[in-house]
Amino acid sequence: MQFTSYQKRAGAWALIAAIMALTLWLLAPVLTPFVVAAVLAYALNPVVNWLDRVGRGRLPRLLAVILVELTFILAVLSVLLLIIPILAKEMPLLREQVPILLDSLNNSAKPLLAQFGIKLSLDVDNVKGFVLKYLNANFEDAFASVLSSLKLGGSVAFAIIGNAVLIPVALFYLLMDWDRFVGKVLELVPPRLRGACDSFANEADEVLGQYLRGQLLVMLILSVFYSIGLALFGLDLALPIGIFTGLAIFVPYVGFGLGLVLATLAGLLEFASTVGPFKAVAMVAVVYGSGQVVESLFLTPRFVGERIGLHPLAVIFALLAFGQLFGFVGVLIALPASAVLLVALRRGRDGYMASKLYQG
Repeated sequence: MQFTSYQKRAGAWALIAAIMALTLWLLAPVLTPFVVAAVLAYALNPVVNWLDRVGRGRLPRLLAVILVELTFILAVLSVLLLIIPILAKEMPLLREQVPILLDSLNNSAKPLLAQFGIKLSLDVDNVKGFVLKYLNANFEDAFASVLSSLKLGGSVAFAIIGNAVLIPVALFYLLMDWDRFVGKVLELVPPRLRGACDSFANEADEVLGQYLRGQLLVMLILSVFYSIGLALFGLDLALPIGIFTGLAIFVPYVGFGLGLVLATLAGLLEFASTVGPFKAVAMVAVVYGSGQVVESLFLTPRFVGERIGLHPLAVIFALLAFGQLFGFVGVLIALPASAVLLVALRRGRDGYMASKLYQG
C-alpha cells in the first residue's frame, strides 16, 4: 500500500504529537513549577513591557522584572497572611468554646437520635480532655509535632519547599527573556505558515486577556459579596475571611473550600456561647451556598465563560477534565488552556467549512 506525501506528513506529525504528549505525562511532576512559572510569566509580561514603555528605556528591564515579581509575591503573601489574624483570634476561642460545643452537641444529638431508636453514649468528659490536651499544648510540643510530620512526609515537604523556591526563580528568567523565547519558538514556524500562526497567536492572546480580566472581576465581586454577607450575620472576622475566600477563588474548589472551613469554624466559636451553633450553620449555608450559586451560574459563565466563548457546561467539563489529567496544576490552567483550544477548534471548523471536503 502506497502512502501519499500528505499522509506521510500527517503520520509524522501525529507521531511527534504522541511522543510529546507521552513525554509531558511522564515528566509532569518535574514540569509543574515550570508550567506555573510560564503561566505567571505570560500574565505578568505585559506589566513588565508597560514599565519599559513608561520608563522610555531609562528603566532597565532587570529592575522592571524585579519590581513586578516582588509586587506579585507580596500580593500572594498578603492573601495568605489574611489567615494569621483569623487563627490568632480563633485559637484562644477554640480552647474556651470546645467544651461548650461538645456539651451542646451531646444534648442536642441524644434526643434527636432517640426518636429513631438510636442510643448515643458519648463520654463527653474524655473527649474534652483529649481535645484540650492538644489545644493547650505549648509551642515546643506543637513545633516538635510539625517537625515529626515533616520527617514522615519528607518528600511532600521537600516538593512544596522546592516549588516555592523554583517557581520565583523560573519566573524571573522567563520574564527577563520572554520576548526572546517567544521569538525562538516562532522561528520554527515555516515562513508560509507564519501569517496564520501570528493571526492565531493574536486571537488566543486576546481571548486569554479577556479571561484574566474576567477572573479578576469575579474575584473582586466575590470578595465584596462574602465580606458583606458574613458581616450581616455579625461575624467579627467577616472582612479577612470574605476577602480571602473571594481572592482564593482563583484556585477553583480549593479557595472556596478553605473559606468555607474558616467561616464555619469562626461562626461556631463566636456564636456557640450566645445563640448556639445553629446561627453558624445558617450563616455558612446562606452566604456560601448563595455565593457558590451566584459564582457558578452567573459570574463565571458571564464574566469568564462568555468572554472566552465557553459554554457554562464547557467550563465545568474543562475544570474536571484538566484536573483529572494534570491534578492541581490542571485545575489552574483549565480555562486558559480551553480558551486556546477553542480558538484552534474555531479555526479548524472554519477551514473545514471552506474546504472541498465539506462543500463537495
